[in-house]
Amino acid sequence: MNLEVLSISDNQELQNTVINKIRELINYKNLEPNDKLPSERMLSDKFGVSRGVIRDAIQKLEFYGLLKSIPQSGTFVANVGAIAMNGIVDDILDLEKPDFKSLVETRILMELKTVKLAALRRTKDDLKKMQSALNAFSKKVLNNENAVQEDLLFHLAIAKASKNSTLNTFMLSITPEIITNFAKYHVCDDDLAMRGIEEHTAIYEAIKNQDPTLAKEKMKIHFKTLYQYCYSK
Repeated sequence: MNLEVLSISDNQELQNTVINKIRELINYKNLEPNDKLPSERMLSDKFGVSRGVIRDAIQKLEFYGLLKSIPQSGTFVANVGAIAMNGIVDDILDLEKPDFKSLVETRILMELKTVKLAALRRTKDDLKKMQSALNAFSKKVLNNENAVQEDLLFHLAIAKASKNSTLNTFMLSITPEIITNFAKYHVCDDDLAMRGIEEHTAIYEAIKNQDPTLAKEKMKIHFKTLYQYCYSK
């Protein structure tokens, strides 16, 4: 399993431009709730961007309840008034990019919950995936190779084992940005990586033994350095 390292803000500016243009289109044409938007292809041609960017912008507007997509039918304006829509779009466009510390803090808060759920809900298949990620991490560390991706793959396997799709999705969404920034901010060093093998193993064993309290405690120990990074300054 491989993670493609991409910054979640790579096309943020372009995406925001498209969101604003969709808002202008709705206002200009005075579209009402349940009115249909032009197709992705037509919007792509009209705005001069790829269909992927159009799709990402529409998905974000769907997430905030401003649009709704119906398979085989198209994308429609949601049941939101013009004033509310314009205000929400302004808020979306004003959202600040999370800094690295806030991403790490979010990860810590989520994982203390996911590791408890994983201990309660894990299956044999989940354990195999965790063990595989742990083995890959250990192999790279012992070979003095960068193991940041393998480290996070282990944690993603825990998130998946929690059987909470929302927590799993959040972990997946912030992981690429964390991978990109770990080296930049020098959060990990060789000593921490070696210690990580022992800490990962302890977390795995607690999950395997279905002990949520111990699993959370071992995760806290594992996150000690990240706690210091987030809260000591």
